[in-house]
Amino acid sequence: MALSLFLAVAAPLLAFSVAGAVVWQARTNEAGPAQAIVVLGAAQYNGRPSNVLQARLDHALTLYQAGYAPVIVVTGGRAPGDGFTEAEASRDFLMRRGVPESAILMENVGRDTWQSMQGVDAVLAAAGIDRILIVSDGFHLLRGKVMARELGFSARGSAAPDSPIEPWSGQELGYVVRETAGILAFVPNLID
Repeated sequence: MALSLFLAVAAPLLAFSVAGAVVWQARTNEAGPAQAIVVLGAAQYNGRPSNVLQARLDHALTLYQAGYAPVIVVTGGRAPGDGFTEAEASRDFLMRRGVPESAILMENVGRDTWQSMQGVDAVLAAAGIDRILIVSDGFHLLRGKVMARELGFSARGSAAPDSPIEPWSGQELGYVVRETAGILAFVPNLID
């Protein structure tokens, strides 16, 4: 009985706490010097970044031009039927805006955040890079940072300010719930 009561109180409290941390991280800009900017992927359409991905890339470009890091890592694989990976669409977008190809590294296999972060680890390990600045939508940053830190990175987060997914919107609330569930599902992996 006591265990059931404890679990009935603890589980919702934990979920609420994680959701609060997701929202807190979404509103906290940790932009600072790093060895690489990592842009988490989002949809692309025949080589053209979606509005969400473009907002992330625009923010990464601003950070790169401001000198926060000398390298941008673009991530994301190919969905069935796609002619481009998210990373290829991102690389091409950044190159059209003046970023030299030599300053862009690609993780172009991952189909979810964990796969992409593992790919980032493989790409950056060879270069000895372990301090990263993750760029994504705010609601996505905490999970990205948790995964990056599990892989041994010192990670900060900076949300794309012009994302079409607006803070405090009903749309963002749905993503906060999803991210909370994603973090809670990932945490048992850290215990093993």
